[in-house]
Amino acid sequence: MTDLSHPARSAVRRLRPRLLAWPLFALALAWYVDGYGLPYENDVVFCWLIAALVAASVHAGGRHGWLSVLRDWVPVMAAVWTYALLRGYGSHTPWAPHWRPQLAVDTFLGGGQTWTVRLQHRLYHPGEPQWYDYAAVGVYMSHFFAVFVTLAVLWRRDRSRYLRLLALYLAVTFAGFATYVLYPAEPPWLTARHGHLPELTRVVQAVLDGSGLPRAGSIFQGGSRFTNDVAAMPSLHSAYPMLLALFCWPLAGRGLRMLLAAYPLAMTFALVYGAEHYVVDVLVGWLYAATAWYVGRRVMARRQSRRAAGAGAVRQPARIT
Repeated sequence: MTDLSHPARSAVRRLRPRLLAWPLFALALAWYVDGYGLPYENDVVFCWLIAALVAASVHAGGRHGWLSVLRDWVPVMAAVWTYALLRGYGSHTPWAPHWRPQLAVDTFLGGGQTWTVRLQHRLYHPGEPQWYDYAAVGVYMSHFFAVFVTLAVLWRRDRSRYLRLLALYLAVTFAGFATYVLYPAEPPWLTARHGHLPELTRVVQAVLDGSGLPRAGSIFQGGSRFTNDVAAMPSLHSAYPMLLALFCWPLAGRGLRMLLAAYPLAMTFALVYGAEHYVVDVLVGWLYAATAWYVGRRVMARRQSRRAAGAGAVRQPARIT
């Protein structure tokens, strides 16, 4: 048997981690899902996204690529975890949750009855999920990974756009948290439970419970103090699709633009039909996303103009007197 030369042995050692990166990731994810269920909360999904990026970096063969993943994503993960904790603590406010204003606005918009009640009375069949129930579940669950996957794609292709979207995402997220503290608001299902609306079903939860699929919850939701049932205004489930649509629209092709336009509308149906949010929650979520996008564009335009002015001043030759 011919012995490998030293350079060949070194090449084999470098190749081995590249070949094992994705199989090891797949095995770890399969073990996790088998033991804990499908991940569906932001912080859990985020951990697996970072693991996937590390696997991709190792597979690409860069010597220090995984270090750049940790450099750019661990701070983001810390921010997401901080929000997850703060969101839970935000439920313990000294003032009672609001429900009358949202109910009044939605009753007006629905012509005397909320759209949640209208849709469920017409479309929902207890114990008999329809195709649109499953579609609503899929759209609803996309909330937990759509922004992160988009960020990951941008991180690989255009780091400047990755940083811009990340700043907008964090701005909308923490603005939403501040509103949850100042204005705790009941979702329709909770208002119905308190007797102020006809009986409603949390469709997404009912379909998932009926499917028998185990689900891994948030790392921080080991107790009730980390949950927040009155974080309904604004709806971040609706804010993120609108933010993605506004951010990606200028550079998107026709097919992608159709998807970007349909996504916020599909999410609105899933949220309102599923009794997770009032229509007004959705509209306020859209407003938060549009405000962040508009302010972000203005800030970016000012920075670019300042850089252009500074570059022009450097290039202009000194005048001889």
